[in-house]
Amino acid sequence: MKRKDFIKNTLIGAVGITILPRHVLGGQGFLAPSDRINLGYIGTGKQNSYLLKAIAKCPETMVLAASDVDKQKLQRFVQAAIVENKKKAAAEVAAYRQYRELLDRKDIDAVVIASPDHWHAQMVVDAAKAGKDIYCEKPLSLTIAEGRAMVDAVGKYKRVFQTGSMQRSQQYFRDAVNLVRNGYIGEIKEINVSIGGPVRACDLPTLPTPDYLDWDN
Repeated sequence: MKRKDFIKNTLIGAVGITILPRHVLGGQGFLAPSDRINLGYIGTGKQNSYLLKAIAKCPETMVLAASDVDKQKLQRFVQAAIVENKKKAAAEVAAYRQYRELLDRKDIDAVVIASPDHWHAQMVVDAAKAGKDIYCEKPLSLTIAEGRAMVDAVGKYKRVFQTGSMQRSQQYFRDAVNLVRNGYIGEIKEINVSIGGPVRACDLPTLPTPDYLDWDN
C-alpha cells in the first residue's frame, strides 16, 4: 500500500469511529454519565410523588436522593424512586431529613421542590447557591420580596429554573388563550374571577408531635 493510500484509509476509519452512535459502543440503552441528569427531590408528599413518575419518563433522569421531615412519607417515596430507577439502571436513593444535606451532594445536578409554600423561597435560594438547577412547584413565592430573592439567586449563580404552573402550559389553557387573543369569542366586555375565600388562621387543636416528624429540620 502506498503511503498516501494508508493515510487516506486511516483517516476514513477514524472519522467513522467518531460518528458511531453511543449505543453501538455501550450497548442498547447505553447512556453516557455526562448525559444523565441526577435528581434530588425535596418534599415527598402527594405532588412530588406524582412528579416522580412524570419526570421518570425522561430516560436521561435518575433519582439519587430525597428529603422530608416526615419519615413515613420519605420512606415510601424512596421505595417508589428505587422502582423507577430500576427500569433504567440500578441506583440507590439516599434519604435525608435535612434538605441542605441533599444539596451538599456534588453528584446531584438538579432538584425538584414540592414543599409547603412558605419554604419555596429559602429552598430555591439555597439550591441555586449549591449549583443545582431547579424545578419548583407553584406558588412561586408568598411575597414579591421572596420572588425577587429567588430570581436574583438564580441569575447570580447562573442556574436553570422552572416553576410549575399548569395553567400556563397545558394545551386546553393555551387553546383558550388563543381563542381570546384572536377574537374568536368576540369583544370582551366583562371578566369574572374567583380565587376562593380569604385565608384564615389555623384553628386546629394542639396535638403532640408524632415521632416520625422532625420539625427541627
